[in-house]
Amino acid sequence: MFFIFGLRTKVDRSGVVTRVCRNCGNQAAQVITRRSTRFTLFFVPLIPVRTRYTQQCTFCGAEYDIARAEAQRLPVG
Repeated sequence: MFFIFGLRTKVDRSGVVTRVCRNCGNQAAQVITRRSTRFTLFFVPLIPVRTRYTQQCTFCGAEYDIARAEAQRLPVG
């Protein structure tokens, strides 16, 4: 008997907000994404291992982590 297990990351785009980028300093659209990694058994996602929220600048492409509270507080449109 054998088991097929692993990790799967799902990326959900939460929305876009216009802010000043921390990296380049330009007022540009920032894409907010949620990345959730889950432990899978027989290709069925079971246990959440890690959840990250990121913000990516559409002008320079810089991407950095943001806190969950900040991601939920942003007025996404």
